[in-house]
Amino acid sequence: MSGPDKPKVLDEEWSDERVKSHLPSSPKEEGSDYTALLKAYRAMRAEDFGRFVGFFVEAGGDLNATNEAGETFLDHVSQHRKGVEYAKVLEQAGAKRGAVAEG
Repeated sequence: MSGPDKPKVLDEEWSDERVKSHLPSSPKEEGSDYTALLKAYRAMRAEDFGRFVGFFVEAGGDLNATNEAGETFLDHVSQHRKGVEYAKVLEQAGAKRGAVAEG
């Protein structure tokens, strides 16, 4: 049963199927890789995001896709105080900072 009375579960471990449900759908639209990374980042704990990144790369996703400002997702996550673990996951998977990034 769901509704306003259902408590929000925090730090819930996600199944592989749930993690994979955040992969972009085909055919790819422009910006869909960046958007998929953003949605997964907002929804997942760092551990689950790490699994998502593995599935994302395996499915041909572009870790260096940029947003309309020319930022890579690593640029975006690196600006957040709580994004350190996520940035490490991205860097270990081969993500790069964009030319627009400062620092």
